Amino acid sequence: MTMTIHVDIVSAEEEIFSGLAEMVFAPASQGEVGIAPRHTPLLTRLKPGEVRVKTNDQEELTFVVSGGMLEVQPHLVTVLADTAIRAKDLDEAAALEAKRKAEELMSDKSGEIDYSKAQGELAEAMAQLSAIYKLRKKVK
Repeated sequence: MTMTIHVDIVSAEEEIFSGLAEMVFAPASQGEVGIAPRHTPLLTRLKPGEVRVKTNDQEELTFVVSGGMLEVQPHLVTVLADTAIRAKDLDEAAALEAKRKAEELMSDKSGEIDYSKAQGELAEAMAQLSAIYKLRKKVK
């Protein structure tokens, strides 16, 4: 019998995923973490990146988060993301445009922009593009 852990991934707008998994991988602020059933409780910040959920039928679901919080209990993992998108629903053209705009903002030397916000937008766009490219490789 395979052990599972319940996973909830929610954004400010909606619940993105709720189900059972054998393993969860998330981009914690200090590096990627892997969470298995009966994991030690943990509360940590998430940085922009991919949350991967390995279901008990050996399927791996990928979600892109823009940051947020990760809460781990022995039988429950909760991802509270600012924004979360299923990797298969990502729009490459939109991600490329967001990356271009963020890079343009960061090159502005006038001092009239919020560099930390632009940096966050760039990190989010890069995470989305990374997920798109990885998903494209899996399909081939």
